[in-house]
Amino acid sequence: MRRVATWLFYAIGALAILYLALYAYAVLTAPKLTPGEPIRIFRNPNAPDYS
Repeated sequence: MRRVATWLFYAIGALAILYLALYAYAVLTAPKLTPGEPIRIFRNPNAPDYS
């Protein structure tokens, strides 16, 4: 039982490190937003207009 708890602790730690690495990757590769610049939202021109 103690060995299972140890491996579970290691697995949770590895998941936490993986999560932090993915978060750092997302933060460092995100496009930089500048104030006043329009936000580009791409939409299919053939999509129906529901408004």
